[in-house]
Amino acid sequence: MSEELYGTRAIREAKLAAFDNRTPDRDYTIQFTIPEFTCLCPISGFPDFATLHVRYVPGPRCVELKSLKLYINGYRDRNVYHEDVVNIVLGDLVTLLEPRYCEVVGDFNVRGNIKTVVRAHHRDTTWPGDVDPWWQTSGATESPEI
Repeated sequence: MSEELYGTRAIREAKLAAFDNRTPDRDYTIQFTIPEFTCLCPISGFPDFATLHVRYVPGPRCVELKSLKLYINGYRDRNVYHEDVVNIVLGDLVTLLEPRYCEVVGDFNVRGNIKTVVRAHHRDTTWPGDVDPWWQTSGATESPEI
């Protein structure tokens, strides 16, 4: 009988964590690119691959990166639709962080001759700030088209 690998256990037990925003009086943007996202198709069980883009203007808290990494890696064994991935990740981040603004974009690899890009965002109704679409600040040359 073999022992469970420590990484497998860490991913299974992962919880998103946050720390206090040390500059709450200033609007600034935090952006992550997650190029090796994977989950499973809920119908076929085949793997789906994507690049996730997360960008937010923090409110009282910022996400701790190791917890984000483990949380995202937890999707590798989950059967979940592309649309749900983006909306679940967004919802979990909004619940944890209470950001002024947050957007998640799932740029899924071609599968069955179909390319899928799913975008979802949250904006605090009291925040008067403005943000550009993620691709204008991500280094991408153009928006993924759907």
